[in-house]
Amino acid sequence: CAGWPASWYGYQNRQRLHERPWRLRDRPFLVSIGCGRGRIYVCWGNDGAAYAARRCAVSGVVSLLLGSLFGIGLVLAGMTDPTYIRGFLDVTGDWRPELAFVMASALVISVVFFQLIKPKMAKPLLAEGFSIPTASQVDGRLIGGAFLFGMGWAVSGYCPGPGIASLAYLEPKAFGFVGAMLVGFKLADWLAPVR
Repeated sequence: CAGWPASWYGYQNRQRLHERPWRLRDRPFLVSIGCGRGRIYVCWGNDGAAYAARRCAVSGVVSLLLGSLFGIGLVLAGMTDPTYIRGFLDVTGDWRPELAFVMASALVISVVFFQLIKPKMAKPLLAEGFSIPTASQVDGRLIGGAFLFGMGWAVSGYCPGPGIASLAYLEPKAFGFVGAMLVGFKLADWLAPVR
């Protein structure tokens, strides 16, 4: 094999065989990118990776804007004030019915979306599908969970969304509520795991 490169072998009929794999590209053939809620996007080449990265960035920015809008709405509606919530739930005392208008407004917007807009959309703009519960059975788990939720809401004056938004005030009771809520999540998963 004298005179041939180190990666080549010569034969008596003067044919050559390359021993090592050819390098046809200097970029990976497949690129996988993790983005949100445990999804993995697998894309072809660097162009696909750039598209997935842009999609992740846009989805993150939109989520941040919508979350901020939701938090502002909670504050303006008084949902982050525990005394306001307890005043609404105390129907036999000094009842404050203003919160009913907040709930009615949210219900109207939800009905318009689910009845008029969603049927015309194949999927969300920035997600693979709508996250809509499929369970329709009213069982002991649902009733018990609703009872515990209502009792905790009445005692603390917080529910999950306003409780997390109240962390911005740096109040110890808000941190105590969110910590206890997380413990309750894990305890519920352990006692009655979702099948």
